[in-house]
Amino acid sequence: MTAHLRIVRGDATPEEIAALTTVLVARQNPPAVPETPPAPRSQTWRNPARGMRKPVAPGKSAWRMSALP
Repeated sequence: MTAHLRIVRGDATPEEIAALTTVLVARQNPPAVPETPPAPRSQTWRNPARGMRKPVAPGKSAWRMSALP
């Protein structure tokens, strides 16, 4: 078995070497994530009428109620 990883400087512990190897292997092979298509966006958020108030319904004492918050 040939070594693909060689420590050139310092004295790394076996745990440090294992951690380094794990990180390098994880970066090399990203996990397979199934591709899901993006969810369709609703177009109602773009409608300018959305910001308008609802029509006032006339009725008995409607003028009085219009001044109340």
